[in-house]
Amino acid sequence: MRRFGKQREHGRKYVLRPGAYAILVHGHDMLITHQAEPFNEFQLPGGGIDPGETGIVALHREVMEETGWKIAAPKRLGAYRRFSFMPEYDLWAEKICHIFAARPIRQVGAPLEPDHQAIWTDFDTALRILCNQGDRHFVRHHLRSGR
Repeated sequence: MRRFGKQREHGRKYVLRPGAYAILVHGHDMLITHQAEPFNEFQLPGGGIDPGETGIVALHREVMEETGWKIAAPKRLGAYRRFSFMPEYDLWAEKICHIFAARPIRQVGAPLEPDHQAIWTDFDTALRILCNQGDRHFVRHHLRSGR
């Protein structure tokens, strides 16, 4: 599996943390999230897959929590690995990021996650401000494929 970002640090213990993330396109814009804490970052909506949960169930839940939007027709595009510190859990994680393309259907409320804001932006801006290289790679590939 392709890795983006920092390499695994020798001697450091990592917790395996699978997650599901969405590329949500409508016309010439895409929906991303801004997370103010613990880091000030723009991200693809998504997050951890809880024990006993499928990637699709996690994707729907996480998108709703982070953006307030319902989605439809998720299609898995692939996955990548990255190693990072997660201060909100005080752990080092080996994140397996499963990336999906889905259709945003409707906004049913504000984001449920504290410090999250749903942002509609054009593709060029999204590619410039998304915080990690893996997300940018999958967005670029998805846009080039003609969606």
